[in-house]
Amino acid sequence: MKNLFTATATFICIVLLFSITFLSCSSDESDDTTQEEQQEQEEMEEEIETAYDISNILSKFEGTGLSYAVNGNAVTFTTQDLPNHTSPYWPTNNPLYEAYNGTNSNFRINPNRISAQNIVFTISLNPEEATNKEATPMGPIGISRNGVVFFNQYAAGGSPLTNEIDSFDQYLGHPAGQGNYHYHIEPTYLTEQFGEGAFLGLLADGFPVYGPLENGETVTNSDLDDYHGHTGVTTDFPEGIYHYHITSEDPYLNGNGFFGTPGNISR
Repeated sequence: MKNLFTATATFICIVLLFSITFLSCSSDESDDTTQEEQQEQEEMEEEIETAYDISNILSKFEGTGLSYAVNGNAVTFTTQDLPNHTSPYWPTNNPLYEAYNGTNSNFRINPNRISAQNIVFTISLNPEEATNKEATPMGPIGISRNGVVFFNQYAAGGSPLTNEIDSFDQYLGHPAGQGNYHYHIEPTYLTEQFGEGAFLGLLADGFPVYGPLENGETVTNSDLDDYHGHTGVTTDFPEGIYHYHITSEDPYLNGNGFFGTPGNISR
């Protein structure tokens, strides 16, 4: 009888020990599963936070010879690249012709005159940071809200804009050899019309360009990264977005290249 009692007690202990071990393992596995699920949820939330959508600012694009169409997750802009403001670079018989009346005492008009272009940008509506950043090319790198293109921050041959600035008209634009008018620096017609902190356009990677003010403060190059932008809240993107700023110092509009992946540009 004593042996039977001992055997029974031993069996019960073994069963209890096994149950405790099983429950402990199950609890550990449950904890591991919970941690994995939590991590996955956090990663999903982070992806959602950085999943930008620029559809809401398309309605701000309006200009002479400018149109756009949305196709899936991309927008295609077609522009004649004609400024909707006066300039000494219009032919003299154009109603928008106006002699230079800016503040640059060194202004020298170049021999080119504004003429209609056919420039097409296909840009992602969901821009994201590029893994491999690309340098901005010479020529068009983006489009302003009035349909005039943004040009690279350098003059022909990759030299600084120091001398070329003297040919900028009263709204700080000028035409190139084929008559394609463009802005390298602050388009003052737009900042005068919409404000110095306003949305001014898009670069070809889909990220927006803003003026030289943010929250009432002047933006300087030291406030921006190597690509001449930063991430933050704007009036148009209250959840925050990466965006470029135009500043009064070289490189003015863009630094070492596109922050995102540029779309297609044809002209």
